[in-house]
Amino acid sequence: MLKTCTRGVAAAIALLAVTAPASAATVSGSLPVSATVTANCTLSTSALAFGSVNTISGSNVDGTGGLTITCTNGTAWAASAGIGAGTGASFTSRRMTAGANLLNYNLYTSNAYSTVWGDGTSSTATIGGTGSGGAQSVTVYGRVASGQTSVPAGSYADTVAITVTY
Repeated sequence: MLKTCTRGVAAAIALLAVTAPASAATVSGSLPVSATVTANCTLSTSALAFGSVNTISGSNVDGTGGLTITCTNGTAWAASAGIGAGTGASFTSRRMTAGANLLNYNLYTSNAYSTVWGDGTSSTATIGGTGSGGAQSVTVYGRVASGQTSVPAGSYADTVAITVTY
């Protein structure tokens, strides 16, 4: 009889285990998530090529180059230009070189050719904007002034450092 009773108790326990609803406990919490978007800018340039310059024509020769600046949305930026590498160059007169020969030119902030593009000193101005998260194109205006009739024929070049501050 002990065996029968034990079997009956075991069956009842098994039946209760099957039919009784499972009781589950829960706990909740939160996961902090954060990020810091930093201000960043990139710069690429396209060359300013004046092409053929006729120094005896009595006319200025104008040309354009470009900057492409991409900055984080809402980031204020300012692009400045150095004086270039030509011997004796200044913001008043940048100089392309061909050996020891010099050809004067300058860079400007607009096609009015009235404000020299520089670093904000010596009556120069920088070019500024506010980033949109996308590429922003800026035209650079250059001019080889007339009246340089003593400049010999040759291939003249210069390199101007560009800095974007943000």
